[in-house]
Order: sequence, then structure tokens, then C-alpha cells
Amino acid sequence: MTRNIIAILRGVTPAEVLPIAHELINVGVTTIEVPLNSPDPMHSIAAMAGEFHDAAIIGAGTVLTVDQVAQVADAGGQIIVSPDCNPVVIAATKSAGMGSFPGVFSPTECFAALAAGADGLKFFPSFLIGTKGFSAVNAVLPVATKSYAVGGVGPDNFAAWLDVGIHGFGIGTGIYRPGDSAAEVAVKARKIVAAYDEVAQR
Repeated sequence: MTRNIIAILRGVTPAEVLPIAHELINVGVTTIEVPLNSPDPMHSIAAMAGEFHDAAIIGAGTVLTVDQVAQVADAGGQIIVSPDCNPVVIAATKSAGMGSFPGVFSPTECFAALAAGADGLKFFPSFLIGTKGFSAVNAVLPVATKSYAVGGVGPDNFAAWLDVGIHGFGIGTGIYRPGDSAAEVAVKARKIVAAYDEVAQR
């Protein structure tokens, strides 16, 4: 099954990223982003894109500028995730042939992102908007909108978010903290996948 889970590897290094990505993919998490405030992120993205291009969607997070979009494209990235809604970055992402997932919070940001060509919306930080807030915003969004909750989401609240119409989740520290081994990431990822599968198949 396709799991709408994005693994956020903030702080990962090029030396450790391939074993971690391998474990994530084996467990069933096949969308992986490296935030650009990680050490040498373009090398990590390029390494994963080269090794796992047939098995996973690889991209960058915390992307704030058009120049960064171009660098990610050059590294072989497939998706751009941002903490903010910047129509210029969204347009550059689409021009480069990549998926665009900007950060949003308000209805104004949601519709601005969609108008600029975003493929999906990253509700961040989701713990601030909460399920009730998201439900209210989601009621006015186009039916096919792909919305991801990022920040404070995990196995304990997957069901509550899916019940109000969220499409998927971005998981950061719940799946990887700097210094975690590939084996440690695999253990956490298995728990996340098991919880997701249980509620997604209800």
C-alpha cells in the first residue's frame, strides 16, 4: 500500500543517510526529505536520489528560495517542502518538474498556495491548528486537496487527524533524531507504519 508518510531527516549527514533511507524504504516509508538546515543536505539528497530513485520519492525540506529549488533539482530531488507559502518558490518548483508542498496555516495561505500550483499543503505546526482548526479550513478547500499534518503528529493521534480528513503526515523527531542509528530509525519507523496501517485501513 502507499503510505502518505513523509520522513523528515533533519540533521542527518551524508555519511549516514543511505543506511537510514534503506531501512525506511524497507519498512514502507517511501517519501523522504532532508531539511536544508541539515549538514551538507545536497550531498545527502543526491546520494539518496542516485541510490533509491526507483524505490522512493526523495526531496528537500525547509526550502525558502528559488536558488535552493534549483540546487535540489540539480541534486535529483523530486519534491520541495517549505515551512512557508511563497508563490515564487512554488512556481520555481513546478517549473523544475518537482512536487510542491508549501507550509500553510490560514485559509488565505492555503488558497494562495493552490493558486500558485502547489501539489499539496503542509499544515505546520499542526499542533497549533489542531484537528478542529484543520477541519474548519478543510471544509472550504477543494475536495482533492492533499493536506499533510506536520508538527506534533504521530501514532497516538493518527486516527484523530484522519477522521477530520487529513491526507498524510510529516514525521520528524518521531522517526529520526540526529545521532540515531539506522537500526534505531527502523524500530521507530515500524511502529509508525503499524499505527498508520491500522487506522488507515479502518
